[in-house]
Amino acid sequence: MLTYGDGVSDVDLLKLLNFHKKSQALATLTSIQLPGRYGNIKMDTNGMVQMFQEKPEGDGIWINGGFFVMEPQIFEFLKGDMDSVQWEKGPLVEIANSGQLAAYKHYGFWKCMDAMRDRIELEELWENGNALWKLW
Repeated sequence: MLTYGDGVSDVDLLKLLNFHKKSQALATLTSIQLPGRYGNIKMDTNGMVQMFQEKPEGDGIWINGGFFVMEPQIFEFLKGDMDSVQWEKGPLVEIANSGQLAAYKHYGFWKCMDAMRDRIELEELWENGNALWKLW
């Protein structure tokens, strides 16, 4: 198993592992849908708004949530100067292109800490006893 150091989640690791085993893939990533941060609009060619929706639940796109299960053969994709290899732009793309990457859909809590606003939000959740990733 592998994860990045900037995300927290309540992903059920046993369910993730079982999904990986069932898929028989070389690697499985946890996929999540981000909540909307902005209002969405659709407009016609004259600029008239046809639809407005404030902060939708998501746009239907699944993204890499950064929690992985992998088989030992993963090392066959890790070649060359490892200081210059970017996991997402090299090995992960090659594994997907080879048909050996599965995606486990996680519907629970997930949050990364990429910006100061993320840190503030996560610290507020922690301090208010709402840290949904705290499963111990």
